Parts: sequence; structure tokens; C-alpha cells
Amino acid sequence: MEAFSIEGGHRLFGTVAIPGAKNSVLPLLAASILCRGTVRLYHVPMLSDVRASLQILDSLGCVAQYESGTVSVASGHLCSSTVPPRLMCMMRSSVLYLAPLLVRTGRAVITQPGGCQLGARPIDLHLAGLVAMGARVAQESQMHKIILTAPFGLYGADFTLRFPSVGATETLLMAAVTARGNTVLRNVATEPEITDLARFLQAAGARISGIGTRTLHIIGQDALLGAQHTVCPDRIVAATVLCAVAGCGGEAILTQCNPSHLTPILDALRRAGCACVARDHRTVTISSNGQLQMPQLLEAAVYPALPTDALPLLCAAFLQANGTGIFNDTVFENRFACAKGFAALGAQVQLHGAALTLHGVPKLYAAKLQAEDLRGGAALALAAMLAQGTSILDGTELIMRGYENFAALFSNLGARITQL
Repeated sequence: MEAFSIEGGHRLFGTVAIPGAKNSVLPLLAASILCRGTVRLYHVPMLSDVRASLQILDSLGCVAQYESGTVSVASGHLCSSTVPPRLMCMMRSSVLYLAPLLVRTGRAVITQPGGCQLGARPIDLHLAGLVAMGARVAQESQMHKIILTAPFGLYGADFTLRFPSVGATETLLMAAVTARGNTVLRNVATEPEITDLARFLQAAGARISGIGTRTLHIIGQDALLGAQHTVCPDRIVAATVLCAVAGCGGEAILTQCNPSHLTPILDALRRAGCACVARDHRTVTISSNGQLQMPQLLEAAVYPALPTDALPLLCAAFLQANGTGIFNDTVFENRFACAKGFAALGAQVQLHGAALTLHGVPKLYAAKLQAEDLRGGAALALAAMLAQGTSILDGTELIMRGYENFAALFSNLGARITQL
């Protein structure tokens, strides 16, 4: 188990170049299997989840290479339709290999995916949509194995998601681009990472309209070619930096980001007293004196609302704010596993289901902390940066799933954080 040592009480100053988005890179790597030519992805962070994805591609017979932020994938000759269980359990996004394998080999075999335990995260929407497009599903309960076949290939369908799931939208979009005929996907997710995937697929020859709306129209093509694509910026890494500066105080410039993807986060921080300015379409600045006004209510929901991944980060920023506020997550019921760690630092928190009530306190004090999930772990690191004394945060391998080098990122801004 890996750990950070974090000495709190230091303001943050500097410039941060925002990396490519984890939540975009992972579906893009899965989608590369659809392409008969070579795929090149630029602006790719080397995360533990990216390493796991490259291992999955290698196990399937692809030639995948990473060098200096660029990934190249050649998937002309697949040798397997099964994602190894040891790799499936490493991350939630392993489920995204269902559709590409089904398209390329007529068969896909997976076990239940891993990832953060944020509550119920079923894959029934993925399966229902694929069945509507002609797939057959069998489950082997003893091995928790799911087997999909498409003996006659996939065909277009008109399918409505009962909830705008990001993962299900990605799965069905990847299935539809080479399905026979036309597909209409309704009530889809509209997150920036969905748009990024759709633009990549278009570059490879897919015909998709309605990108950025709740309804996608896809005309199936015989095959997709190779493509080159630059991954969109990671709005959650940007949110992490913004929340850290807001809570600790200081000034920072965020480059290579997309301010339009950060609107609900910037709005929340402005209302709290921070000076947040979008300098252009790639740059955001933030200035904070560290004395924030507590919001009465912050609620996470599907895009374009406040992202669920940012909610615990914002909560960490407000631990010493003036007033009382409620932080509610409408997406995941167990988003606040970090609440126990907040309390250990001296924060006044009350957890009621998916909602956390926070009473701001004048001071926080160092403690021994345990990361339970990726974003909650990052939130505990931010909280420790606010506290007096030196905290130890265990379980930081979870944080490495979404941040290329968390300790270096914040050390470069003036935080006292070291990897143990």
C-alpha cells in the first residue's frame, strides 16, 4: 500500500498544464479495437488505469505502445475475445471492451468490472442496448462471467436509455458505428468525454450526428480506418487544482484546459469568494485568500451540472469555510466514503445517505487517513493540505488511477507532499 506525507498550511502558487482526460483516454483505447488501421492518441497521461488498458489491448493481440504522451495502437489481428479477469477487476472502464470485441470477433467475454465502490454500478443498460442491436447474452454465475455473441452481426436500432449513463452511451455508440443500418440512441449522456469519443470515431470514418445533444443518430459503416486524435483536457484534474487553491489560498494559472467544461465548478468557487477568470478558450486563473463562504447547497448530477467526481473535492475546499452547507450527489449513493477522513481531521460533517452536511470549522489538525476511492482519496489529500501539522494518507495507489503524479503536481505549486 502506498502513502503520502502531507504537511498542511501552505498556500499554492504557480502554473499547471492540465493533462488529457482519464475518462476520455480509457474509452478511446477501447474504441481503437474498432479501427483496422493504426490509431494514434496524443496528450495521454500515464495513469495506472492507462497501463491496465494497454495490458488489455496486448492480451487481445493488439500492438499498443506508449511514448512521451502518445499512444499508438494497431489492432489488425486480434487473437482473443476474452478480457482476462485479473485485468477486468482493476478498473470500471474494462466493461467498455464489450462492444469493440463483439463487433470485431462476434463474441465478447468479460467478468464483472472493478473500479471504485461508489454504490450500485450495474451494466444492464450496456447489455440491454446491445441485445436491442442483435447481441445474445449468457451469464455463468459460478465464474461471474458474461458472454455476448452476435452470430449474425449487429444491426441498427432505436434505443432509449432510461438514465443518461456515460458508460452505456459509450458502449452503444461504439456498437452502432459499424452496425448494419441506422441507429438512434436517445437520452444519452452529453459529457465532454462523450463528445471526444464521437469526434475520434468520426475521424476514423464513423457517421454520427447530434453530438453534444441527448439524441445521437448513427449510420453504420462497413469498417473504421485508423485515426489520429488529441485527447480532451481532464476537467477533474483541473477541478482538483482549483479546489486546492480555493481552500489553501494562493493563485494559479491553469493552461491547456477547457473553461467551458468547468463552468459549474468555477461558478461555485466564485460564489464562495474566489476570483476565477477564463482568460481564453484554453486558460483559467484562480485567486483565493483561503477564507471561503459556504454554499447552502451543491448538488452533483449529469452533465452539464456539477460533475459527481468534483463534489468531494469541493467539499474538501470548504471544510474551513464560513457557514453550513449541504453537498448532495444524485449519481452515486456512496460518494462520500471520505467523510470519515474529514472527521478525523476535525471537520464537522454529517452523512445522510448520498448527502453530506458540512459545518465549517476554524482549524483542521493532522491525522492518519485512508483513501477509499480515487476522488475521495484526492479530496482527503486536499483536506490534509489545509490542516495544521503533517498527515499520513494511506491507499494512494487509488489516487494514481486518475493523476499521473499527484505529489509532484502539488509540490510544484508549493504544497509539502511526498510519496512514502
